[in-house]
Amino acid sequence: MEMTIQKLARLAGVSSRTLRYYDEMGLLKPLRVNSAGYRIYGAAQVDRLQQILFYRELGLELDRIKDVLERPDFDPKSALKAHHKALLERRRQMDALIANVEKTIAYQEGRMEMSDKEKFEGFKKSMIDSNEARYGEEVRAKYGKETAEASNKKLQGMSEAEFNEAQALSEAILVKLAEAMAAGEPGGALAQEVADMHKRWLCSYWPTYSGEAHAGLATMYVEDERFTAFYDDKCGEGAAAFLRDAIHIYTGMTK
Repeated sequence: MEMTIQKLARLAGVSSRTLRYYDEMGLLKPLRVNSAGYRIYGAAQVDRLQQILFYRELGLELDRIKDVLERPDFDPKSALKAHHKALLERRRQMDALIANVEKTIAYQEGRMEMSDKEKFEGFKKSMIDSNEARYGEEVRAKYGKETAEASNKKLQGMSEAEFNEAQALSEAILVKLAEAMAAGEPGGALAQEVADMHKRWLCSYWPTYSGEAHAGLATMYVEDERFTAFYDDKCGEGAAAFLRDAIHIYTGMTK
C-alpha cells in the first residue's frame, strides 16, 4: 500500500517536516515522487521508518542510525530482536526505579524504615540490569562468570559516596576525552590522563585490575558498535578508537 508523506507522518506520529529532513539527509528516501511533486512511500519505507524510530527511542543519533541501516550485513529481523532486548532492559530498569520510589514514599510517610543504602539500591540495580542485558554475554565469555558476578556484587555494595564518585568520574572522562581528541595525540599528556581516569573508573566496579584486561576492554570499544556509538556520539567521531589507542599506550599493550 502506498501513502503520501502526510499519511505516513500521521501513521508514525511524526511531522511531515521530519520525514522531509530524513529524505534530505538520505536516511529515508520515498519510494517515488509523483507527477505533482509529492513524496510517495511504500511498505519498505514504512518498515525502515519503524527501525529509525526504534533506534531514536534507544538514543542513537541520526547519522549513526543511517550508518547502521546501510551496513551490508544489516538484518531487520536481528535488529528487531535487539530492539526487543533493549526495551525489556529498559522495562527492568523502570521497574527497579518504580519500586525504589514506592519504598521512598512509604519511608517519607512514616510507614517503613529505609536506610541510606536502600535509597540508592534502585539506581544500582538498574545499572546492573542494564549492563547485563547489553553486555552480559560478552563479559562472561571474555572474563568469566565469576568475574562478572564479582563486579555486580561490588557495584551493589557501593556506598552512596562511592556510587556518586564513580558516576562523576564517568562524566569527567567524557569531557576530558573530547579535550584529548582536540589535542590529537593518544600518547599525549591529556590522553594518558584520560586512560588513568578510565582505570580508576574501572576499579570502582572491577574486583581486580590488570593492564591486559583494560586493553582488551578498550579493543572491544571499537569492535562492538554499541560501545563505538556511545563514545562517538558523546565525544565525536573516532572517540572510541582514540580511547582504545590511549589505553593501549597506557597499559603498554600497543602493537
